[in-house]
Amino acid sequence: MSVIIDRRPNDRSGSAVNRERFMRRYRAQIRKAVADMVADRSIRDMERGGTVGIPVRDLSEPSFRHGHGGDREYVHPGNRDFQPGDRLPRPSGGDGGGNGDEGGSGDGVDEFSFTLSREEFMQIFFDDLELPRLARTALGEIREHRPQRAGYARHGTPANLAVARSLRNALGRRLALTAGARRELARAAGSTDGGEPGEAGEPGDTAAADAAARIALLERRIARVPFLEEIDLRYRHRTMVAQPVARAVMFCLMDVSASMDQHKKDLAKRFFALLHLFLARKYEHVDVVFIRHTDDAEEVDEEHFFHDRKTGGTVVMSALALMNRIVGERYAQGGWNVYGAQASDGDAFGADPEKSRGFLESTLLPRVRHFAYIEVSDEDAGVTTLSAAYRRIEAPRFAMREVREARDIWPVFRGLFRRAPDGAATARA
Repeated sequence: MSVIIDRRPNDRSGSAVNRERFMRRYRAQIRKAVADMVADRSIRDMERGGTVGIPVRDLSEPSFRHGHGGDREYVHPGNRDFQPGDRLPRPSGGDGGGNGDEGGSGDGVDEFSFTLSREEFMQIFFDDLELPRLARTALGEIREHRPQRAGYARHGTPANLAVARSLRNALGRRLALTAGARRELARAAGSTDGGEPGEAGEPGDTAAADAAARIALLERRIARVPFLEEIDLRYRHRTMVAQPVARAVMFCLMDVSASMDQHKKDLAKRFFALLHLFLARKYEHVDVVFIRHTDDAEEVDEEHFFHDRKTGGTVVMSALALMNRIVGERYAQGGWNVYGAQASDGDAFGADPEKSRGFLESTLLPRVRHFAYIEVSDEDAGVTTLSAAYRRIEAPRFAMREVREARDIWPVFRGLFRRAPDGAATARA
């Protein structure tokens, strides 16, 4: 018999099991609160936990109580203040959530608050997201091993006991060990039934007694064969087999030209910070390539990508060309899933927008699984030259979104990486 003991440390506020049940029931409200938290955070604090508040009205549940039953008559007093159709004023007080600036009368109820750990925060944050069209086709240097059924074994754990196979072996063993005894028992029973009983003290009576004793001996011999022995037991056997792993590379292309002011750069960095956290959380075999570009593109590390202050002109084509060159040099072989995400304010000049669109559509998109363009702009910005060129791209592997403020980043991110429904084009092993 297997005994499972839950040794997870409980929070001081209560049981870990009750906490998980609560988070499952109110996942929609918690996810909305988490999205609001992200919009107000800095890039460095993006992945930490925090306190989540849920309005009490979202937690209320219907309840039943016993009434008096039967037919009753009520006499309600009239009023001198209201007529049919009048709108009643809202009572003072409420469900909480006020700013605390004004006092008043009446009772209120504060919203329910609890603290999310970092692990819980990340679990809710990226629960239903995935890379689009990710194919598990490559056997990389680090192979993923998964258990695979490999018949039955004579030794194993009770949890893997194959009951049907064990009982079948036990039945076969009993039939083999008792075959001779059952044949003798059938002959003895037949001879006893065919004989005629004699008088007491006659030889026929002695023969009948011997036959009965023989039958009893054979029945005891058959009954002594155990119903189940250890040799009958069979356990489901599994072996670890190398499975194809999803090897992917994500190219992060960010415009850091002079037209990208601090607000635009902060929006772009917030998006790429979310993307980096998402890849590290959801996938084990994913490379991330950071490319910054002005009028010239260069591959940098994570620290320079997010904190370097280099600026200059704008040539979008340089970043796309560098990405294509790196794909050809490092990721052209071995079944890599190539993804790209580009963030820019869309200010490109001369023939650069058309060259970038043509190069992306004809050369780069056929080599990638998905490519997303995120345009960071001001509130009153119109259609930029780069977005006008990109809008003419008609390919299922290309997506274009616009971000104007910090609160737009999370909805845009979820729209780009939401898990595809069953039957969609996302490839799987």
